[in-house]
Amino acid sequence: MYAIENIKVGMTESYSQTITDADVKGFAGLSGDRNPVHMDEHYAQSSRFKRRIAHGMLSTSFFSALFGTKLPGEGCVYVSQNVSFKKPVYVGDTVVATIEVTGVDIDKRRVYFDTYCKVGKSKVITGNAEIYMPEINKTQ
Repeated sequence: MYAIENIKVGMTESYSQTITDADVKGFAGLSGDRNPVHMDEHYAQSSRFKRRIAHGMLSTSFFSALFGTKLPGEGCVYVSQNVSFKKPVYVGDTVVATIEVTGVDIDKRRVYFDTYCKVGKSKVITGNAEIYMPEINKTQ
């Protein structure tokens, strides 16, 4: 985990994952979102997407993984996240989620980020987040 004083504007971290059928089905089970555009190939073929798409929130969950394990690291807590879904993510796509520090407020213990997901060279999700960082227990 980073100490808040060591976090600087411009720092980035990324996470990459190829979305599988099992990922989509698992996320549907966890979230309760069984929309047929995610679950049913036949249904999805008649949609504007022409094939199954992954849940948008599946890809955005990669931001949480980055915050809790990479930057700032364990113990941090989401304050807010906003997202804009630009393009669909299809089963089989490789998603690269990236977070970039845009600001640090040491007094309020907040770190601000731009967040985005790409498939290939296309940004499919954009947004920003605010994270709260607890004080590090110096006795550990």
